[in-house]
Amino acid sequence: MKPAFSRNALAVCLTVTLATTACAHSDSIPVHPYRIIHTYPHDPTAFTEGLFYEDGYLYESTGEFEGAGVRKVKLETGEVVQRRDTPAGYFGEGIIASGQRILQLSWKQGVGFIYDKATFKLIDQIRYPGEGWAMTRDADHIYMSDGTPVIRILDPQTFAQTGSISVTANGEPLQQINELEWVKGKIYANVWQTARIAQIDPKTGHVVGWIDMTKLVEAQKVGDPENDVLNGIAYDAARDRLFVTGKRWGAVYEVGVGR
Repeated sequence: MKPAFSRNALAVCLTVTLATTACAHSDSIPVHPYRIIHTYPHDPTAFTEGLFYEDGYLYESTGEFEGAGVRKVKLETGEVVQRRDTPAGYFGEGIIASGQRILQLSWKQGVGFIYDKATFKLIDQIRYPGEGWAMTRDADHIYMSDGTPVIRILDPQTFAQTGSISVTANGEPLQQINELEWVKGKIYANVWQTARIAQIDPKTGHVVGWIDMTKLVEAQKVGDPENDVLNGIAYDAARDRLFVTGKRWGAVYEVGVGR
């Protein structure tokens, strides 16, 4: 979710989120611990909205209306080797690659921007109803979140919606689904303003596990705990490496899940 909310609206939203999450985090869904394997530098000014790993680099989308953009980053050093600003007046959101294109969402404007993956040149745009929050993909589909319990399924060539997944945890709709990542047949999802990552079965929409990252979140030195939250998941399938970060965090963490 985004910092444009008023504090009253944010408080109401947070109350609803925590209430739903509390119901969802019963003992019927396993909670997995994590361990930090490696720590990499991350730009502490980057308001991370989208993240994926490909060909040795992190690709990151940053948000807010000022400073929004798409960037290619060296994992080991945090160096931004390529960057493109989001068109003025748009709040940058999640990104995904499809072939030689990168699609970046915007928050409330219902516009997605298509960039050439090699040059980051803006080549086209799409429109979609509602809000845009985050994306991930498997070999055949793109999955898009919009803050609701419904994950949209998009065609990777046309970006048109072809289906949807209704996400539930213990039978309750899971609200505030944010950044997504496809990991070994499951969709991993940040739940906005919580310290947990949901592991979602895309066939049923059921949350089948949680990763509890409370200690990692509490260890961050951030200026705005309400907004500088856990958000950003990337997976290196070739080397089976999972990375997480947050908005304005000073590090990207490679983590192992389970004992």
